[in-house]
Formats: sequence, C-alpha cells, structure tokens
Amino acid sequence: MIQIDLKLFVTLSQYLPLGSQAYEIKEGTTVNGLMEEIGIPRESVKLIFINGKKQAPDYCLQNKDRVGLFPPVGGG
Repeated sequence: MIQIDLKLFVTLSQYLPLGSQAYEIKEGTTVNGLMEEIGIPRESVKLIFINGKKQAPDYCLQNKDRVGLFPPVGGG
C-alpha cells in the first residue's frame, strides 16, 4: 500500500473520502483506478494534476503523490 494526498475540487468534493490527506491505495493504481475506487464518473474529471503537473488518467500513482482532480469549468 502507498499513500497519496488527495484533493477534489468544486463539484468533485462530494466524493472526497475520509483521510484524504493520507489516502491509502494499492501500489500500481492509476488515476483511472483511483476514480473508480472512490466512485467518481470519468466524464466528471477534466483536469488531473499530480505534484502540480498535468497528467493523463493512465498515470501510475506513486507514494506521497499530491493528486488534484478538477471538473469541467464553465464561465463567461
């Protein structure tokens, strides 16, 4: 098991699990796998940041990664 710091923004915050600052996942888990595990629909996530850098959904999470997931944002 590894630990990540998980942050979910705006409408995704409803999926934030308890202990998200030291959230435990299996080694080898991808961002897609993480979203599935906590119940976030894939189409609900527009931007993925790992340690402050944009990443793809197939990124394999590492111990102590800082994960930020953002929904599509509209505005005018």
